[in-house]
Amino acid sequence: MIVRSFKDIEGTDRHVKSKSGTWESKRIVLAKERVGFSVHETILYAGTETHMWYANHIEAVVCTRGEAELTDRETGKTYTITPGTMYLLNGHERHTLRVKEDFHCICVFNPPVTGREDHDENGVYPLLTEPEEV
Repeated sequence: MIVRSFKDIEGTDRHVKSKSGTWESKRIVLAKERVGFSVHETILYAGTETHMWYANHIEAVVCTRGEAELTDRETGKTYTITPGTMYLLNGHERHTLRVKEDFHCICVFNPPVTGREDHDENGVYPLLTEPEEV
């Protein structure tokens, strides 16, 4: 059994800040836990725009605070995301998040991230893995 809080991981290697400066993420469950998914608390900052494309992952996002506009760049459809709203990127959709008010969310990734990922020039997280246990 693992018990930890988001407060416990502040300032550790599980607390990742993007190179772009548009978000930070506290990764409370990672690939090294070997449970088949990862869980993060992420904050995207007001006034920012982040282009993402999880070509290697499925992501579910639940907004807990704030507001953002989500655009599916493949269809052009735009959604307003507010507390209690979930979106699921089950088709590896290229998307953009325009943050109106600091956007707090809980994210679940499959396959799980290692904690070292950041978006590349295409908005993609690389598919990193943990070494096999011996």
